[in-house]
Amino acid sequence: MILNLTPHPIRLYSPDRPDGIDDLVPGLRLVIEPEERPARLGVVPLSTEYRDGIPVELVQYGHAVGLPRRAAGVSYIVSLPVALGLAPRRGDLLVPYREVRNSSGTVIGCRQLAQPV
Repeated sequence: MILNLTPHPIRLYSPDRPDGIDDLVPGLRLVIEPEERPARLGVVPLSTEYRDGIPVELVQYGHAVGLPRRAAGVSYIVSLPVALGLAPRRGDLLVPYREVRNSSGTVIGCRQLAQPV
């Protein structure tokens, strides 16, 4: 089972779906709707420093918020930052891969899922 922990539907297209088409239907194989609560990277503010008079917050990323524990037979689609932050510890995280773009260049789906390692 694959659950979508991003805040938007994941559209999976056939490998031969070309970019540059605004119609969402051609080549559409599957839509994975998002779960109620998306997974996000938690942020811990450490301190503020100033560079050229501009405040720069030093923050630590890494712990996930809204990510369930591992479950047998379940994979989770998450954002790339979440997956990269947890890749060494979580082999059950997937990300959209080989994006499909419309005529404006906006990502509307993907052709595959990937597991960052």
